[in-house]
Amino acid sequence: MKQAQNKGEEFLSMNTIEEALPLFQQIMDLICITFGENCEVTLHDWSKGYEHSIVAIKNGHVTKRQVGDCGSNLGLEIMRGKIEGGNRFNYMTKTSCGQMLKSSTIYLTNDNGETIGALCVNIDITEALDFQKSFASFIGAETVSQIETPAESIEFHANNVGQLTDFLISQSLELVNKPSDQLTKEDKMTILKFLDEKGLFLITKSGDKVCQFLNISKFTFYNYLEMIRGEKE
Repeated sequence: MKQAQNKGEEFLSMNTIEEALPLFQQIMDLICITFGENCEVTLHDWSKGYEHSIVAIKNGHVTKRQVGDCGSNLGLEIMRGKIEGGNRFNYMTKTSCGQMLKSSTIYLTNDNGETIGALCVNIDITEALDFQKSFASFIGAETVSQIETPAESIEFHANNVGQLTDFLISQSLELVNKPSDQLTKEDKMTILKFLDEKGLFLITKSGDKVCQFLNISKFTFYNYLEMIRGEKE
């Protein structure tokens, strides 16, 4: 690990998250001390597997996550290559319990430019938004939010990959607007295409749960995926 010397270079040069962990923990402490107990800071190391990518977390009560828990849906999209791995600042996210967060994320790269993890800041603004609505109602004005909500999706902070899988499946159903027992072959392929682009199948055994949900065999699952990916190529 070494500090970058050239202007415009990343502030840290490293091969693994683990070798820079002591420095990251100091930075995380600094952020939490500055912004208080409603500010969660999370460090993800993708080399640990996405199912257990959290290697350090401060104020984990905000999202009720801990070391060893999984990453969010947006991190999966970065890994899948669906969206570029650029840093994201001041966007809206939510927890599995429905709390609203103001979030910022930087994606961490190694010396070869490969994305290997992420450092995330999540500030619980649920009470602030409630106050904003009450105050706007009191003075007769519309509520105005300065927080950017990503057009492509809202980030969902899950405690485990089961929750994350359920969230993405529920999103996919909104595309076809049908109950699961009325899905046609085309509907199922639409759902699989969505889930594939969201990176869900990077998670071990997620395909088993999707097969069960869509009531298809593993053979059919892989056949549909091959057709979908062939169309994109």
